[in-house]
Amino acid sequence: MDLATIIGVAGGAVALVFCVISSGGALSGIWDPPSFVFVIVGSWLALFNSGSLNAILGMTKNMSRAFKSFDYGEKTIIQNLVSLAEKARREGILALEEGLDDLNDEFMKSGIRLVVDGIDGAQVRAIMENDMSQTESRHVDMLSRLNYWGSIGPGYGMMGTVIGLIGMLRNLEDKSSLGPNMAVALVTTLYGSLMVNWIIGPFSKKLGAQNASEMAVKEVIIEGVLSIQAGDNPRILAQKLLTYLDPATRRKIGSEITGD
Repeated sequence: MDLATIIGVAGGAVALVFCVISSGGALSGIWDPPSFVFVIVGSWLALFNSGSLNAILGMTKNMSRAFKSFDYGEKTIIQNLVSLAEKARREGILALEEGLDDLNDEFMKSGIRLVVDGIDGAQVRAIMENDMSQTESRHVDMLSRLNYWGSIGPGYGMMGTVIGLIGMLRNLEDKSSLGPNMAVALVTTLYGSLMVNWIIGPFSKKLGAQNASEMAVKEVIIEGVLSIQAGDNPRILAQKLLTYLDPATRRKIGSEITGD
């Protein structure tokens, strides 16, 4: 589990409750089921007008990734690439086929298999970069749908407020109900704002960061596979791959990989 997301969601809820109570209000005052259904569920259902059933359901499912902490295994990947480079220099490229199935990363495995099959370096790069591009394209498509949901949420909040005001204006003769009805009408605006600023916007940012981390690791793998094919010195390869990592991660695992 990603502790940061849990802190963000729970902390936001605590801040909201504190704000309501400290201002003299009651939690029941900001809870209105019809408003919730219209803004949250209604805006989500509107997404089905913008894409396929599988795309929208997949986007919703992928939102749960914001609660997960991912380790893309940069250290293990670089160590495996360096070990493969050492083996290739000792025994030749064809020797890499042995033990290929033991690799856990499918992207690396497919790249090494292309090298073992004698595919030209330019072709290997083109195939692997296309694979990477297609993966990123799917991630970007999911994020664009999530951002679109966030963009229409506040609009649904305003529409809910207008609907509430229309109902209130139809009953102006009942002066005692004006205040409560106005409060309920404004709750939908609150839901739309909370939806995008508390949940969808931050989740989209986190999922985008996860995508960037995954793509960075794939770039490391592509460079490593091509260096192995070119017969680069394993130590030089390790130094080259470490440059793809952020300084903190580089310092953390660099000495273990290079042996310095």
